[in-house]
Amino acid sequence: MSANALYYGDNLKILREHIPDESVDLIYLDPPFNSKATYNVLFKERTGEGSAAQIKAFEDTWHWGEEAERAYAEILASPLASSMTKEIVASLRRALGERNDMTAYLAMMAVRLLELRRVLKPTGSLYLHCDPTASHYLKIVLDTIFGARNFRNEITWKRTHAHSGAKKFGAVHDILLFYAKSEKCKWNKQQLDYSQNYVETFFRFEEPDGRRYRATILTGSGTRTGSSGKPWRGIDPTASGRHWAIPGYIRPLLGDLDFPDVQSALDELDKIGRILWPAKPGGVPSFKQYQDDMGGTDLQDVWPDIPPISAQAKERLGYATQKPLALLERIISASSNEGDVVLDPFCGCGTAVAAAHKLKRQWIGIDVTHLAVALMKHRLKDMFGLEPYKDYKVIGEPADVGGAQQLAKEDRERHSNEFQYWALSLIEARPEEPKKGADRGVDGTIFFLDGPQRTAHKAVIQVKSGHVSSPQIRDLKGVLEREKAALGLFISLEDPTRDMRTEAASAGFFHSDLMDRDYPRLQIRTIGELLESRGFEMPLRPVQFQQAPRARRREGVQGSMLEGRSL
Repeated sequence: MSANALYYGDNLKILREHIPDESVDLIYLDPPFNSKATYNVLFKERTGEGSAAQIKAFEDTWHWGEEAERAYAEILASPLASSMTKEIVASLRRALGERNDMTAYLAMMAVRLLELRRVLKPTGSLYLHCDPTASHYLKIVLDTIFGARNFRNEITWKRTHAHSGAKKFGAVHDILLFYAKSEKCKWNKQQLDYSQNYVETFFRFEEPDGRRYRATILTGSGTRTGSSGKPWRGIDPTASGRHWAIPGYIRPLLGDLDFPDVQSALDELDKIGRILWPAKPGGVPSFKQYQDDMGGTDLQDVWPDIPPISAQAKERLGYATQKPLALLERIISASSNEGDVVLDPFCGCGTAVAAAHKLKRQWIGIDVTHLAVALMKHRLKDMFGLEPYKDYKVIGEPADVGGAQQLAKEDRERHSNEFQYWALSLIEARPEEPKKGADRGVDGTIFFLDGPQRTAHKAVIQVKSGHVSSPQIRDLKGVLEREKAALGLFISLEDPTRDMRTEAASAGFFHSDLMDRDYPRLQIRTIGELLESRGFEMPLRPVQFQQAPRARRREGVQGSMLEGRSL
């Protein structure tokens, strides 16, 4: 297993083949269901400003079919599944019907949750993010896999401020199901700052420098033997049926000093100015408790304080279900420590990965689309200056022509566009939204600025994974004219023929005023050339992806865990 690492592919296969038993400290997953949305990667507009154009990454659809049937069979045969898990999954199938989308979702989630529990350390935790549509079913499945005793919280996150509903109250929250692997799970208490109203009500006194405090009682009810029941400075607490009591939150002020009795500890508090003496002699003193002595109010299981990502937010990347960085930072801070390994098997635009790196954890991200992996690469570069293959590993992407040929073969079998998306990511191009009807001959575009007015110019891109010939280059020349594009870029898995290169040369040149040079108007590059960093000749261009804001991080890149281990 490698951490830090991005994995491309089916998370079930990657978990089984790459992630060892009990190697992960924290898992966060946000498996989509019923979001009524496609998943999009947001690209810059052609001027390099704004963020409107989007490309569909994949649809949130779950249907019963061969994959769901296989997942169901694997659950029933799995040594990781308890008899209760098998019975519950079978019962849900009978109750909901096997052709129900929810049944397919639960079957494919259950088989993955079994693997996720396997890879968690005994001190680890899992947070499953979902909406109320599926949370009750998922909780039943999780209870059987992790054990009901290891359920920690059903966290309610208020994800939006207002929502209208037809004959119902507006749905404004998501659910996070929090489970531990065992009683040994790591836990770092999280606190919220006190509200201004609370501070003004309970910390009523104020020092000249503005530091607010309150008077906290130093006695407890009931008399005691020993030093807590003896007088101090002439004040006998037992006279009113009480005893001296120093609350636990005061003890850090006393450091590591070992006091022989309560009276000595009270002397130390007085010495450092923490005893508040009453105006009348003989009155019982109090402890001067400053507001900043208290970390805040303990965080509860309803989180209304983290706003959703607005359309104007700097961190917005355009993924339909992108979660705020602050939400993941809270989860990671609560259930892991620096250096721990955080895993997100449904990585999307990589918020959990970004939060983990910012908080100095190691991380593993998995996604099934090359668009998402490309977006995560850009996010890690924008936020932290990280370079793939240098600062972290990317596993599952083609690393050579043989790997590219295999991806192209799988693409044809699945009728998908992953080869095309991957090839375009090699030159940081923006994929074109697939259109119904006739093929427009444009698989991707790159915009650049040129001319005296720095106007937008377009380069159109075609990607071919099969046989190539000169008529395809003639067709691209026609697309250039129709699209009024400045450049045409042809990416081929096969080597081009001599006729293709001759045909491309006949397209002439584009003159860049900004760079004061000519560029071949139609260019051909093979996948092999692109993998060797022999890219297209182009004028300077703005970043094509929506950029994430730079993050501050005290230290550099985390090292890889289990470096060199063979699995």
